[in-house]
Amino acid sequence: MALAMSNNKVAVLLVFCLFLIISSTESRQLGTGNGKPSCDFTYAVKPADTCADVIEDFALDSDFFFSINPNINCDALFVDQWLCVSGSA
Repeated sequence: MALAMSNNKVAVLLVFCLFLIISSTESRQLGTGNGKPSCDFTYAVKPADTCADVIEDFALDSDFFFSINPNINCDALFVDQWLCVSGSA
């Protein structure tokens, strides 16, 4: 019985930690200064889109695209993922 209660406490603690991680990530804002990118317009990835497609469709410079999407993983894009296509770096 004590082992089961211990497992429940660990599970609750893990869920709470996950909640904190998600909350802090979701509340992070792109700054408008201090070298942080600022996003003015986003695009939702469609099936079969690639970073190259988005760069071409919005006539973006690839360096600019990656500067306003600093954590993008072009090998793991997913449908409805938000990409910044206009802003400042």
